[in-house]
Amino acid sequence: MSSKTIVGALDAKRSGEILASYEKDPKNKVVRHALSRVSLTDVIYDSSSKTSVDPVFSLDLKTMPVANQKASGRCWIFAGLNFLREIIGKKAHIKNFELSQNYISLFDKIEKANYALETVVQFADRDHDDREFSFILHGPVSDGGQWDMFVNVVKKYGLMPKAAFPETFASEHTRETDALVNAAIRGFAAQACRLHKAGLHSQILPLKEETMGKIYAMFLNAFGVPPKTFDFEYVDDKDKYALERGLTPLSFFRKYIGDEIDEYQSLINSPTADKPFMRNYTIDYLGNVVEGHPINHLNLPMERIKELIIAQMESGLPVWFGSDVGFYRDRSSFAWDDAALDYESEFGFPVKFGKADMLDYWHSAMNHAMLIAGVDLVDGKPTKWKIENSWGPDNGVKGYYVMSPSWFDSFVYQAVINRKFLTPAERKACLESPVHLHPWDPMGTLAD
Repeated sequence: MSSKTIVGALDAKRSGEILASYEKDPKNKVVRHALSRVSLTDVIYDSSSKTSVDPVFSLDLKTMPVANQKASGRCWIFAGLNFLREIIGKKAHIKNFELSQNYISLFDKIEKANYALETVVQFADRDHDDREFSFILHGPVSDGGQWDMFVNVVKKYGLMPKAAFPETFASEHTRETDALVNAAIRGFAAQACRLHKAGLHSQILPLKEETMGKIYAMFLNAFGVPPKTFDFEYVDDKDKYALERGLTPLSFFRKYIGDEIDEYQSLINSPTADKPFMRNYTIDYLGNVVEGHPINHLNLPMERIKELIIAQMESGLPVWFGSDVGFYRDRSSFAWDDAALDYESEFGFPVKFGKADMLDYWHSAMNHAMLIAGVDLVDGKPTKWKIENSWGPDNGVKGYYVMSPSWFDSFVYQAVINRKFLTPAERKACLESPVHLHPWDPMGTLAD
């Protein structure tokens, strides 16, 4: 081997220097021993972070008990349905019920598959390593989604109570069906591109329809066949029994939600140089329902988004929101605070830095959706936030969590607000022609 020095190489001399410095610090031996028996987050956990996030709130919405998404990435569907059930609950005076997550999940998967196949048809003339094409094929169908995708499925297929179409093992454990549908889509892509190159364009659409038929049947086998009609049976807040017979998913949706769902606007906080505030944005090739409304995000400063979140909660409704739950959160603890896990003291570098830099350099983005159901206001300023999650009642405080204001500012990226709370200028901005973002833009990540 050549003895020539390579600039930038981690050579034996430098490795020796690092090792010597490591061994001089007695803290490293303690941390190393601890990590041999317990998790990293347990070692660096700071219990004092709980002192500022006691689960008591000046504005506390009494939402229905939490749901459980199990081993699936359907948080955005659970959060969306948990939001809609609060609207339905107020109208029908219902104490507690759930909407069928399986029903929305089934048709979201089917529609995502069709959306992906249609995209492949458009891309059949591209090379397989075209950046957009390869990005689409990396994960054409997954569990995740965004608010506008949720609205598209609900408006097309309606809603039904969970009792009418309960979960199956496959709907709660989606890894295998995701792998199967993506195999089918990638196989179709290979055949479609080959047909295009051979000049056999007329064979691509029939092949697409054949593939879609097989995918549709696979999801019906896995998630079940939903009923065409159902009865809505419940007990109201005065313990009075009620029964509505012969509903369809769309008649149920139109009676209790209808056009009201169109009043809600996705707001994002992306303080990056490429996304000026008071502009709206869409993400190319991101969606589920081909004929549905495209993704639309209005970018606003975080302080304004917090004002709007509080205004909607003061009206009695929680807020669907998206955040990054990858850091500074303990699934079993109720408190999420960026002071809870001391990465820097133990390892010498932070895992949280400027929000714009975290977005630009792919360190953080929205990956989980929940409901904001309360806030503690001191002199009009939020000091902590109450969160309704979908990880079941055995985590947090019966499934609810508390977020510190600094965690909230750093890791919350999206909130869905009724447009009636926006200013005229903000409402006008929502209607302007959106700026198109690449499919891989951080604002196009999916909550799961």
